[in-house]
Amino acid sequence: MAGRYLYTAALRLATPVILGRLLWRSRRAPDYRRRWGERFGFVSPVEGGPIWVHAVSVGETVAAAPLIRDLLARYPQTPILLTNTTPTGSERTRGLFGERVHHCYLPYDTPGALRRFLDRVRPRLGIVMETEIWPNLMYAVHARGIPVVLANARLSARSARGYAHVRSLAADALTRFTLIAAQTQTDADRFTALGAPADRVTVTGSIKFDQGIAQIMVEAGEALRREVGEERPVWVAASTHEGEDEIVLAAHRRVLLEHPSALLIIVPRHPERFDTVARRIEAAGLSFVRRTGRDATAATAQVYLADTMGELQLFLVASDIAFVGGSLVASGGHNLLEPAGLAKPVLTGPHMFNFAEIDRMLETAGGLRRVHGEEDVATAVSELFADPDARARLGAAAEAVVAANRGAKERLLAALDHLLDSSAGTVAGFGG
Repeated sequence: MAGRYLYTAALRLATPVILGRLLWRSRRAPDYRRRWGERFGFVSPVEGGPIWVHAVSVGETVAAAPLIRDLLARYPQTPILLTNTTPTGSERTRGLFGERVHHCYLPYDTPGALRRFLDRVRPRLGIVMETEIWPNLMYAVHARGIPVVLANARLSARSARGYAHVRSLAADALTRFTLIAAQTQTDADRFTALGAPADRVTVTGSIKFDQGIAQIMVEAGEALRREVGEERPVWVAASTHEGEDEIVLAAHRRVLLEHPSALLIIVPRHPERFDTVARRIEAAGLSFVRRTGRDATAATAQVYLADTMGELQLFLVASDIAFVGGSLVASGGHNLLEPAGLAKPVLTGPHMFNFAEIDRMLETAGGLRRVHGEEDVATAVSELFADPDARARLGAAAEAVVAANRGAKERLLAALDHLLDSSAGTVAGFGG
């Protein structure tokens, strides 16, 4: 296909720029300049025909975790390989699974890198999480007869418009998926509009509704709440992005006028920003502690900087209200279901295009409050701190949405069982 050849040529020409970008990012996150060989397919061999799961970064890895745990239990003799693209995703993989799964970076989407990767790994089945559509990868696995599922698949209106500019290339990749298990009918319709065969697209729901929370996280969150003060009002700003920290900190200064003992737990999305956020807290004139500092003054600090990875759930347990970031700036938002599943009142901004359907469901059910900036955030937090009944209503409505939509993981596992048991790897019976 001419389009794929042009794409490959462009990707090869862009490789020096891509490597330069990794070096640039490594100034703040040194892991970006490590393990480059894996990005070109020089990975450690995995024997035994593994089930291969690809989760690009932290959010996709966390979403895939319950599925992977079930696969480990159902197929104890089959190795699991989990690939990521980012160092934060890699770190989260290690934190969740340790040595229970094999792990490496997914190579760049060039034929040579993919050939080396597949020669060393030889997966029995591929499971690609959410919205990873790589033309050469899909051509390579299809040529080897490896069934691949696009699981928990979502396609925002924005992404659909982007793919529409290279529709023939996207369609060629989509036709090579054995099954596309979409989160919603809207997602399914967007995939078929791009060229996915309708009989290979089905709606299984979002497995994020099936995410539970480990008892160890609950206990850690309760311990943190005791550490910072059980009687204090506490809110968390989860997964904040560049441009949101100042808004959240300014909002907290307003909150303190009405609730002087209030604590903000701020959780930056990217670890390379931890020090930057610390400087911004100082510039805002707020007293703070860092989680890594284990400072004894946590009970009197105004801000708690969560400068660790993989602990968001415990910060949610420790809080009364959750603001979910990536939503006051045009980043598309983050997972609303973690706080919702814990019956926390959820605040989020207007930019939720990556989670539009979940956002709509929570708002329709009265389990979400929309905020648009510093004043809105401060008003919502202050009002909810002052009204325990309103907090309980919002939290209960959010939790009810999660409870009503569980089951996607079991539907997806049923499809995966069929593929793993099928010598041909066909998808008869899974269409539309």
